Amino acid sequence: MVKGYWVVGIDVHDQEKFQAYVAATPEILKKYSARLLAGGDNHLVPEGSARSRNMIIEFPSYQSALDCWNSTEYQQAIKLRLHASKIDLVIIEGFKGPQPS
Repeated sequence: MVKGYWVVGIDVHDQEKFQAYVAATPEILKKYSARLLAGGDNHLVPEGSARSRNMIIEFPSYQSALDCWNSTEYQQAIKLRLHASKIDLVIIEGFKGPQPS
């Protein structure tokens, strides 16, 4: 089964309000068997642009990534961050082709 991913860029302008979103999401992500793959403090943007915080979240399948996004719980959590941050989120399917050899 091909995995699914959320690629997320975040700019937080109200950390206190954003903390409510941060507190709400772990249980939701756990329900969909998500794993946080990347999201440390250090990043380099050699081309283009990026938000101040960036994350990659892995799901067991593309469908589970979509299901999590569309869930009632996550849609409620989104409301907690709307006035605290700007987010770019892309849901992508894992690569199916051959890997470089």
